[in-house]
Parts: sequence; C-alpha cells; structure tokens
Amino acid sequence: MTHIITSLCLRDGGCVDVCPVECIVPGKPTAEWPWFYIDPDTCIDCGACVPECPYAAIFPEDEVPNAHTAKEGQRLSRPEGAAVYDGTDHNGQAVHLDKTIVMKAGEVVDLRPDIEPNYKFFKDGPGYSAK
Repeated sequence: MTHIITSLCLRDGGCVDVCPVECIVPGKPTAEWPWFYIDPDTCIDCGACVPECPYAAIFPEDEVPNAHTAKEGQRLSRPEGAAVYDGTDHNGQAVHLDKTIVMKAGEVVDLRPDIEPNYKFFKDGPGYSAK
C-alpha cells in the first residue's frame, strides 16, 4: 500500500525533503499535473511525509476520505477550479496554480478520485520511465 497526495496539495514540497526513498515528485506541467505524486512502486509506506504537509493533503491510500470536511479557505487543486493560487513553498519559492477551488468551512468533498491520478502519473504520465 502506498500513500496518496490529494488535490489538497498546494505544492509546499516539504514532503519531498523528508522522504527516505525519494519517491515524491512534483507534477509537470503544473496545468496538467498540479500537485505532487508518490511513486507507488517505491513508497515504503513509512508516513514521514504526512506530518510535513501543511495542507494535510497526504493519506495512506486506504484512508483517503470520501467525505473530507473543509476548513474556511481550504483549496483543492483541480481542473474545474477557477481561482488562481499564488503562494510560497517551504523554501520560500513562488508557487502558482491556475486552477484551484476555494472551499467554505464545513463543505464536504470526496478525495477518493485523487487516487487514480497518482497511479496514472507513474503508469503512463510524465512520471513514467521505462525500466
């Protein structure tokens, strides 16, 4: 079982720095792959990335919530989003995302659809590499 980074990710990158097996990569291009992704074949399920995420976007795959209750102003990085996000990552580098959704406090969202893009990124997306 692997961990999954969900669309709550706003590309902070702290997870990358603490991963002992270097299995977390940023999606590129960001318009198509807006968050970070965990290689399911490399992840050792240690969970070191979970507490490093300031957006609480990382879950063990079998615990990705189907009814996540949002905090006021929490964002989703999804293709149907219309709100631009400009922020900084944990190193102070600029982060720009064109398609986010700003949620209201108490809004409930299913994060389970975020599992498939993680696998797709490494199966036949830009994270794929012939071994």
